[in-house]
Amino acid sequence: MDPVLIGEILAALMFFGVIGFLLLGFPVAFTLAGVSLLFGAVGMSFGVFDPSNFGSLPNRYIGFMTNEVLVAVPLFIFMGVMLERSQIAEQLLMTMGKLFGNLRGGLGFSVILVGAMLAASTGVVGATVVTMGLISLPAMLRAGYDPKLATGVICASGTLGQIVPPSTVLIFMGDMLSGINSQVQMAKGNFAPVPVSVGDLFAGALLPGMLLVGLYLAWVLFKAVTDPASCPATPVPAAERGQLGREVLVALVPPMLLILAVLGSILGGIATPTEAASVGAVGAMILAAIRWRLSFGVLKSTIVSTATITSMVFVILLGASVFSVVFRMMGGDNLVHEFLQNLPGGKLAAVAIVMLIMFFLGFILDTFEIIFIVIPITAPVLLALDVDPVWLGVIVGVNLQTSFLTPPFGFALFYLRGVAPSDMPTSAIYKGVFPFVALQLVAIALLFAFPEIVTWLPRLIAG
Repeated sequence: MDPVLIGEILAALMFFGVIGFLLLGFPVAFTLAGVSLLFGAVGMSFGVFDPSNFGSLPNRYIGFMTNEVLVAVPLFIFMGVMLERSQIAEQLLMTMGKLFGNLRGGLGFSVILVGAMLAASTGVVGATVVTMGLISLPAMLRAGYDPKLATGVICASGTLGQIVPPSTVLIFMGDMLSGINSQVQMAKGNFAPVPVSVGDLFAGALLPGMLLVGLYLAWVLFKAVTDPASCPATPVPAAERGQLGREVLVALVPPMLLILAVLGSILGGIATPTEAASVGAVGAMILAAIRWRLSFGVLKSTIVSTATITSMVFVILLGASVFSVVFRMMGGDNLVHEFLQNLPGGKLAAVAIVMLIMFFLGFILDTFEIIFIVIPITAPVLLALDVDPVWLGVIVGVNLQTSFLTPPFGFALFYLRGVAPSDMPTSAIYKGVFPFVALQLVAIALLFAFPEIVTWLPRLIAG
């Protein structure tokens, strides 16, 4: 049999083998590396894989450790965890709940808006979902909200941190697409390509993030009109209305200033994402100190949480690097290239197929696992077809936001299940997220139909 065909068959089997072992419950990073090494050994026995290819891994790992852009990841995580410890989210939720309390669906509106603000100031999904679940879910249930609507609003709003800048997913995506785009453009004879930066993806994701917020608000408004009993009003007592204006200012101004300092400096070209992340980390500590929440214990727990989350992400990245080396050197990238290039419908059809694959992978894999596996394989082909790298990165981010909501392995569902009342059935949480998954698919369709939603702001900033 043709060695090229053998290599492509082994590469395809390795991809499905990784998914199979993950479904058995093995840790992601070790599954990626272990299965890849196993198939690498099989490839050696067939003469279609050279073990010297593993010699490129040390340089890759050193590149990760010395990459200044990726330093922003632990800094943004630190900022998010510190803000959670300072109870800014708690004050925001309580204040916004009072502000919209007189409206049907008011608590739902407040959860969505607070979720958007926390996404723009933290980007940590787990902390946001747990915080809103602990504070808002009991209040919504006491007010008579439909459990499905309440849990769906909390889960969907908590995942906005995946796409609303500053997003750690977009940081990795921007770094990966920057290198891939440079290689693709040089291969096409363009030795001075327009660079793709994390700041471009942040700018491109801003309007799609607001689009999702608008869709979520529209759904709650629709429920308030068509099914008032599912989201009743919660009027604020007259004694509390006099202080409401001051409470809103106190609750809103600090996070808004932090958002302006971080995102404004990036989009305005004043600071790189890493520099802005350091400003955000220091700003989060200042806000915690102002609230008398900054102590050695809080700082220690924040550092430990940051190290844990960062280590988890980077260990997955290291395992994915082994997978990428074996897959590509056995001809898997050629297989993907031929498949996507020969699809009827051109580049949009190719992007649609990749999006569909990522969507279904989201049912069983985490966001980082998907981008570390799929982007290095598919992005070179899509960029060679002249797909805009910023548009591609943002639409992938919106697509993968659904991975937090789709059962059985949606992490937002697990986070909320852990803090929800024990008498609430898990099926209510699963049913509650379905309308919001559909809204995210609507958002993806709009980004396909109107790519300017993504590309307009980066081009405006670039002049």
